[in-house]
Amino acid sequence: MASRQPPAPTLAELRPMLLCERKTIPHGPGWHFEIKYDGYRLLASTGDAPQLKSRNGANATTWFPELVESLATLPAGYILDGEVCVLDDIGKSDFERLHKRARRKGWYRGADAVAYCVFDLLVGKQKDLRPQPIERRKAALQKLLGGLPPGMLYVADVDDGEWLYGHALALGLEGIVAKRAGTPYLAGERSRYWLKIKRPGAVPPERFRR
Repeated sequence: MASRQPPAPTLAELRPMLLCERKTIPHGPGWHFEIKYDGYRLLASTGDAPQLKSRNGANATTWFPELVESLATLPAGYILDGEVCVLDDIGKSDFERLHKRARRKGWYRGADAVAYCVFDLLVGKQKDLRPQPIERRKAALQKLLGGLPPGMLYVADVDDGEWLYGHALALGLEGIVAKRAGTPYLAGERSRYWLKIKRPGAVPPERFRR
């Protein structure tokens, strides 16, 4: 008799996987690389009553109502991980504009539009995907976001970290993220499976001393 799978975790139970910072790009096979967006890390559920949750566990559902509308167009039973950003014309994230928008904790006339830059899928069809390798989670996420609802961006990965980092430097982006191939999602942990390599001077120290 087949054993029953445990129920998938709810949004309230989940915590994001955290990154370790590193100065150099890992070399050799077995790594995937993504653009690092400079925004607010949020987990999100889909379906009729979507919710958004901040990295620290705050209910952020009312902060970005346009994203809630987009999440409602997706099938129920999925939980996404990504970064909410304000993007300029070349796709560069502007943290100051995002912070100004987020402080109001809702939409207002003249508010900057935000994009949810989604890079992982924790739950799919009410099944816990965290133990699965990153490649399977990314493939399922890309399929889910195939129609790209308004305000949502699928964060693709490449195998050439040097090439991607060079573009991040040229465009003045925050940096890149390196993710070890074949690895699970370790919710709530700071793991060396995920590394962030920032552009020098990307985040001024005074930004978090408001």
